[in-house]
Amino acid sequence: MTNLKFIFGRLAGAIPTLLVLICFAFFLVKSAPGGPFDFERSLPEEVEKNLREAYNLDDPLYLQLTKYVGSILTGDFGPSFQYRDYTVTELIMSGFPVSLRLGVAAIFLALILGGTIGTIAALNQNSRLDYSVMFFGMVGISIPNFVMAPLLVLIFSIALNILPAGGYANGAPLHMILPVVALALPQAAYIARLTRGSMIEVLNSNFVRTTRAQGLPLNTIIFKHVLKPTFLPVISYLGPATAAIITGSVVVEQIFGLPGLGRYFVQGALNRDYTLVMGVVIFYGLLIIGFNLIVDTVYGFIDPRIKHNR
Repeated sequence: MTNLKFIFGRLAGAIPTLLVLICFAFFLVKSAPGGPFDFERSLPEEVEKNLREAYNLDDPLYLQLTKYVGSILTGDFGPSFQYRDYTVTELIMSGFPVSLRLGVAAIFLALILGGTIGTIAALNQNSRLDYSVMFFGMVGISIPNFVMAPLLVLIFSIALNILPAGGYANGAPLHMILPVVALALPQAAYIARLTRGSMIEVLNSNFVRTTRAQGLPLNTIIFKHVLKPTFLPVISYLGPATAAIITGSVVVEQIFGLPGLGRYFVQGALNRDYTLVMGVVIFYGLLIIGFNLIVDTVYGFIDPRIKHNR
């Protein structure tokens, strides 16, 4: 019952957050110079007037915002100004599976790589191996996706010629390796540092000293007593990390030519496609709120010491 109250409380708190996000995205997009019907060749005044009336762009801003919020409540993100035969909802649903597949693969790789590296570093604290691992972890954190992706292409596609430089090819594994690695490496570095710090703290706790005094093998202590509390901070980080990977795929998708949400977001921004840009931003906001809610709920089930009281 307490967990249900917590979930409903978080959902209720998400409503004003979404409203603020919608208003901020709406006025930010509207403040950008230019418009969705600014082409190289100007439209006749009467045609442009009819287009603005058809899309309610001649209404006052407060009325446009009210109508837009009302349509979102029904699950309608509105029509796209540039992709005339599609609604924004249809475009999001066509691009999201690619972004989701890319993001899920990247977060699993980041978990496996970061968790393993962090564990090795913690078990060899203050050794050369520990310093080397954390050095590369810091490098991974410092290099953003838009720098890491071209570097990977330069090394593995141009220099070594062993992986394709771009394209989707219906999700062929070889075409997914470089974008997944480019997305995963920065998050793997964060997870490695979190794992190392948490495991060192757990290894120095009283209950681990007690199990060691009882003569239990180190492997048994680690797998049965240390790993679960070690990964609690990592689990709490997974919500924003997963959302960051999926939303961060905007740049990576453009670099590797993947047909995900990133393509629509960038093209929408360039073409002043108001509804498309806002639809993608709001959809990403929903993802972040949803992932954080899932992680907070799972965290409470894993650690019985935590009570969700609202």
